Amino acid sequence: MLVTHDDVLHWARSVAYDIGFVVVIMRSNTDTGIRGRISFVLIDCERSEKYKARKKDLLRTVIDSRKCRCLFKLREKPVVGGEGWMVKLICGSHNHALIKSLVGHPHVGRLTKDEKIIISDMTKSMVKPINILLTLKEHNANNYTTIRQVYNSIYAYRSSIRGNNTKMQQLMKLLEWDQYIH
Repeated sequence: MLVTHDDVLHWARSVAYDIGFVVVIMRSNTDTGIRGRISFVLIDCERSEKYKARKKDLLRTVIDSRKCRCLFKLREKPVVGGEGWMVKLICGSHNHALIKSLVGHPHVGRLTKDEKIIISDMTKSMVKPINILLTLKEHNANNYTTIRQVYNSIYAYRSSIRGNNTKMQQLMKLLEWDQYIH
């Protein structure tokens, strides 16, 4: 069986979710094609590194941050002389408490492409957002999406339909399209 990079990443994320933390790709260099450069993927705890301010303020505006320089690190690289990927644990310790529940976590609750399609189809059918969320949770028992993420996806879908038109311009366009007198 050929183990791909995506399989390894999916495995690492599922194990991390079960334990109570989230892993993200910090750096990667895959399929370089450049002689002397080695393909690799560096997977860290999402709380690694230090918070970086967006602009240089005299007074720090962000007091609390998820970033706490966590030490956990995995390195993924291709198997020598074969196909597939190998995972090496660089540091397996954390300097923060692990999460008891991933509900409401922004990274874990992200919507997949298929879920966004389901939301757009159900929005076209005038289904209420709470029912859309229940449908998503029925399809996937490990879904950590919140109602706020559903509302944001609905807003993004409606904005994409509207294009550059304002809400009033879109209303006038729909009235003309349905042949209402205005």
